[in-house]
Amino acid sequence: MNNILLAIVGMAIALLLLLLLIRLRYDRLLKEIWRSLKSLPSGDVFTADMVADLDEPVQRYFLHAIAPGTLLASYVELEMNGSFRLKPDAEWLPMQASQIISTVPGFIWRAKIGKGLMNFSGADYFHRGKGRTRFSLWGFIPLVDAQSEEIDRSAAGRLGAEYIWLPSALLPQNGVTWKAISYDTIQADFSINNEPVCLTLTIDDNGELLEVSLPRWGNATSEKSWQYMTFIADCLEEKTLGGYTVPCKISAGWLENNEYRLFFQSTFKEARFTLK
Repeated sequence: MNNILLAIVGMAIALLLLLLLIRLRYDRLLKEIWRSLKSLPSGDVFTADMVADLDEPVQRYFLHAIAPGTLLASYVELEMNGSFRLKPDAEWLPMQASQIISTVPGFIWRAKIGKGLMNFSGADYFHRGKGRTRFSLWGFIPLVDAQSEEIDRSAAGRLGAEYIWLPSALLPQNGVTWKAISYDTIQADFSINNEPVCLTLTIDDNGELLEVSLPRWGNATSEKSWQYMTFIADCLEEKTLGGYTVPCKISAGWLENNEYRLFFQSTFKEARFTLK
């Protein structure tokens, strides 16, 4: 009996060591990707002439989002907290996260979600055209590790939407086509890794961003089938940092059959733009 117990304990220790090794290797991968997304800025500064040929509402958005004379950032790093839920009717869980968004293009979102025994951590990322979602219970017991072409497409759409935190990436010189739909609605069209991105932005009289939406590839349907769905983020507050005025408090969710399914609420504590 003692030998059996010793064998079980030994196997448990070996399994824990293996899981720890996998976690350390993944952490090292994320650090490498994070470094690679820190592309050097061009040294150019934003001027009104860069958007002078665009429709007035689009000009209004950019002149509010980027102060003339501001160096054009190639990435931004965010520190945020908020709440997250796994299902539309699930309990809201506290969330803390760090994120980098880059024109490389790519992003990493590293998060800790939950409380007590319901506590998991991991990351979503998009890098070199590939997306991945990996989260573990208590930091090392695997819960999900998903990689596929479907996730690649969804992650590319997410990056496009999150460029609202890096408005320099949305300038027309980066291959973005803009048009005004109305006085307070503007639209940006571009692609990331051949995935089309069409952002619809609602702005106010001053150019402040109030809402962003897009058709995004996802499986947040009741049947978990992949399709284009409307993804919406409401921008509730803004903050000016380093010449950039961007949303600092948002809520986001999916729209299915005219039902809005909110799953993410966040306020960023810090935003660092690469300016030199």
